[in-house]
Amino acid sequence: MAAVSIQLGAQDLAHYKKIVKELSSAKYQGRGYAEDGANKAGKWIAKEFEKVGADEVVCQPFKLDINTFPGKMEFSVDGKKQVPGVDFTLREFNPSCKGEYKLYYIDTLNYNSEKIFADLASEEYKGAYVVCDFMYSFKHRADFRKLQSKEGCSNSGLIYTWESPLKFYKAYGEVVREKPIIWVTPDFPMDAKTIKVDMENEFLKDYECFNVIAKVEGKRHDSCYVFTAHYDHLGKLGKKTYYPGAHDNASGTAAIITLASYYAKNQPEYDMYFIAFSGEDANLRGSEWYAEHPVAPLNQIKYLINLDMIADNNPVQYCEVSNEGMDGFAVFEKINAEKGYFKELHRGELAGNSDHYPFAQRNVPCIFLMNEDGDAFKFYHTIHDTWKNSIFTNYEPIFNIITDFIEIISD
Repeated sequence: MAAVSIQLGAQDLAHYKKIVKELSSAKYQGRGYAEDGANKAGKWIAKEFEKVGADEVVCQPFKLDINTFPGKMEFSVDGKKQVPGVDFTLREFNPSCKGEYKLYYIDTLNYNSEKIFADLASEEYKGAYVVCDFMYSFKHRADFRKLQSKEGCSNSGLIYTWESPLKFYKAYGEVVREKPIIWVTPDFPMDAKTIKVDMENEFLKDYECFNVIAKVEGKRHDSCYVFTAHYDHLGKLGKKTYYPGAHDNASGTAAIITLASYYAKNQPEYDMYFIAFSGEDANLRGSEWYAEHPVAPLNQIKYLINLDMIADNNPVQYCEVSNEGMDGFAVFEKINAEKGYFKELHRGELAGNSDHYPFAQRNVPCIFLMNEDGDAFKFYHTIHDTWKNSIFTNYEPIFNIITDFIEIISD
């Protein structure tokens, strides 16, 4: 039996790699919302589910508001051009901005809020960009909230230094804020005098996305298992820079497609649903919509397994489990103890960090599997999350522990 499992895993590994490579390619421009990248990827995924033998594939539409940056993305410091995604990135809610600005540096050794606001109101620094370490700003977050507001202060924007490689987010991009925030690396020159910016945002109102839902029919239809992963990612930062999202989350999407292929060839006891969500990087919009509009009643779900960022090599598998999923997690632990797929299953606190969360909130038994702190994790949400930087060590252990789990609890 073990030999069969290894053979099946090896066979799926080639298909798995092919899917990750496809979804992280330039064809989909980071699977974001600008230039319809996510939707193009979703259409490809639907066809792939059909190819592997799913009995039914449907696309479930929903709408969201999202800020994007597909246009100009120019930033220079004292005349030196900066590279998007490498030297700088943006907050997801930034407006368009254009002009040349002085720089005002926060004195972190002798912090004085009254002096800061007085300086920024003076003719010398009026309209300047404020420069500060991002983590330090939390110590004086009330002051920095004022600096981010037009009514609070006359500065034109903020520049935060942050660890490299720089990360980009979309979760709070459903609105456009008043002032831009630019994240830069610790290499930002702290003696620079001026910056020039020409950055364009495009706010998409009621942008239509869709979840891809594939079904493999089981022998019984009174209950079901659900496998989920999000296929959307961060999209573009300017005309040329995009975020490939191989680890996050072409890896999880590829896994549920290969699981669908496996169960299409080996009819399961219960119906199986494989859901590729869009809108996850826009604050779990797709999974939240599905949880409110399920194809099959949520109370029929025997167990939901969510896969996010699994193309890595950490021998410790990170998990989150809903209260109702703890009995199932005990089975996962028993399987792992017997077969040694991972050094440990580390259960973290349940959080709203991926698509299992809307289901956990609705009392669905579920587990979230994510491989963090491996060699690929440092590239998470950066332009370096590429096919070449993907690591496939943990795909087969994840595939095998899942199929073992389903076999045991379906008996």
